[in-house]
Amino acid sequence: MNLLLLCRAEPLSRWQQPLTQRLQHDRLIVNAAQCAPESIDAVIADSPPQGIWQQFPNLRLIQSLWMGVDRWLNDPSLPAHVPVARMIDPDMVTAMTETVLAHVLHVHLRHDDMRRQQGERHWEEIYNPVAAKRTVGIMGLGSLGTVASRALTNLGFAVSGWSRRPKILDGVRCYAGTEQLAEFLAANEILVCLLPLTRATRGIVNAEFLRRMRPGSVFINLGRGAHVVESDLLQALDHGHLRHAILDVFEHEPLPREHRFWTHPRVSVSPHSASMANPESASDFVAENLRRLRAGQPLLGIVDRAAEY
Repeated sequence: MNLLLLCRAEPLSRWQQPLTQRLQHDRLIVNAAQCAPESIDAVIADSPPQGIWQQFPNLRLIQSLWMGVDRWLNDPSLPAHVPVARMIDPDMVTAMTETVLAHVLHVHLRHDDMRRQQGERHWEEIYNPVAAKRTVGIMGLGSLGTVASRALTNLGFAVSGWSRRPKILDGVRCYAGTEQLAEFLAANEILVCLLPLTRATRGIVNAEFLRRMRPGSVFINLGRGAHVVESDLLQALDHGHLRHAILDVFEHEPLPREHRFWTHPRVSVSPHSASMANPESASDFVAENLRRLRAGQPLLGIVDRAAEY
């Protein structure tokens, strides 16, 4: 098969060699100008430009190198008859789980308060409850949220989860749908957002959402920046309703230098680095999906366009 590799957000060199090694029976094309568009069977891409799909009339698969495909689904040129597969990289799941654990433990042990005390040269012992007395909520119980929830319960935290559809997870108190969202928000001291970005979740973290959160709680966003109405979050932080926000994703990236998040004393910023694909393990996933495509078998990670993920 003729496979076109499109890398715009990441260096091409990260992906070309591991994919070439695993796709030795296919032709991997890295320069679209050097091939006839009608000859391309599959496109493998990270952040393709809008409107690109209409030039490839014979596509059989569109394979994302990322888990999130919200930007792709908003492209009117995306062909309805071609399956779109998101990346399911076990190393990405592991990396996200490690990030969730690191941030939750940071908050649970109040390392931010210790850092503040250090800056003030102030010595005061800080007492924390055991993990079983600390409530942590996970928004989004897909492949990432399920594993993260399990890891938190293994550490002893009292974990609850919220999802669009009802889920059952051992050791996790599960909530579902808009009718149970307020109860879920009020139950947790630490809230981690791992939701996919859809029309229903865009702007979900707004003033009303934040008012429903427990006073003094912490919000951790590892999902998408567009989940958050940033002005509403800043107001909740300014007024002290939230103790802290840990943000890895933003409405505009890179985060503008003049944005208040950079300097806000109750905000921690990281550069959209919570979970990045490992080209080695991710290339294995791509190779398996292409093998399935050739064999006429069900593909992995196929996006449900109605659900938008």
